Order: sequence, then C-alpha cells, then structure tokens
Amino acid sequence: MAKSTILIVEDDVALREMLRFLLERNGYRTMQAGDAIEAEQCIKKRIPDLILLDWMLPGMDGVEYAQKLKSHPMTLDTCIIMVTAKGEEENKIEGLDSGADDYITKPFSTNELLARIRAGIRRNKPQQTGEPITYKDISISPQAHTLNINGQLVDIGIKEFELLYLFMRKPDRVYNRTRLLDQIWGKDSYVDERTVDV
Repeated sequence: MAKSTILIVEDDVALREMLRFLLERNGYRTMQAGDAIEAEQCIKKRIPDLILLDWMLPGMDGVEYAQKLKSHPMTLDTCIIMVTAKGEEENKIEGLDSGADDYITKPFSTNELLARIRAGIRRNKPQQTGEPITYKDISISPQAHTLNINGQLVDIGIKEFELLYLFMRKPDRVYNRTRLLDQIWGKDSYVDERTVDV
C-alpha cells in the first residue's frame, strides 16, 4: 500500500520538524511549508492526502487558506486538520466553518493527532484525491495534468480541465452556475456568470 502524503503548513520551524519526524516515523510521507505560498508550491508538485494547517501563519492565515483550498477542485476533498493554539469555542467554529475537517489545539497529544490523521485519511480514501479517474474512453490525471480520450492525449485549457475533473470526481452531483464559478474561478474573481455556459 502506498504511503499517504501529509503537507505540514506551520511557521514554527521546531514544531514543523517535530511533526515531520513524528509522521515519517509512523510511515507517512511529508512535505513542509512555512506559509500559504510555500504550501501552494508543494501542492503543485503533489496533491497531499491530508494537510496539517496552522491558523496563525505569516501572510495569508490558516482560515483564509483553508477557504482557498476548499474552493479549488484539486484540493476540494483533501482533509484539512487545523492545528492551532486558538482553543476558544468560537475559534473552533470559525476554523471548521472555513473548511477545516478537524481541529486540534496546541499543545496536543501526539497519539490523539495520529488518530485524527488516520481518521481523516480513512474518510478521504473513497475520493482518492489526485488519483487519475477513468470513465469509458476518458481518462483524466490531475497529478500529470493530462486528459486522454480513446488513448489520445487531448490539449485542454486549465479551466476546462478543472471543470471536467470536478464533474468526473462527483458524477452524481449537480452544480449550479454560482457553485461552479466559486469552485473553479474562486469566490473573489469577477467573471461573467455566463462564462460556464456551454
């Protein structure tokens, strides 16, 4: 069985290194980032199975970054565990409402964190985030960013690729125009709502 990949987004270098050591000792592959910009670079190389996300990051904070991750089709189903010192009830609610799938406060038990990671990966397994999807003669691979139809490589635009990938990942889901615009172009972009019409 392939190792699950966990992206650690934490600006505290000592804590990030401790998490890396803990996770690798427990059989996980890791990527590390000190802020959202570095995290984006890691995700471009490999879509993680799970993200450990600190709230208080330099630049874009963890809440804002969680919203961004959940609005992108490539990371929509990636499990996010917010790991933060903010332990008040309203902080937990804000973190979970921003898109985090779980929330654990610092200081934390490493055994509890590992259990939450296992649960998060288990919940995410049916989607196999980032894995190629094949339906009849169509195969789409988000890792390689390729589309094959009848065995032929097809050149396709970025937004069209993201739309097709979203549809193929969730074939039984119906999306309205607003939801598609938010998922593919982002909530803060200004595009005509007819952009997604065929």
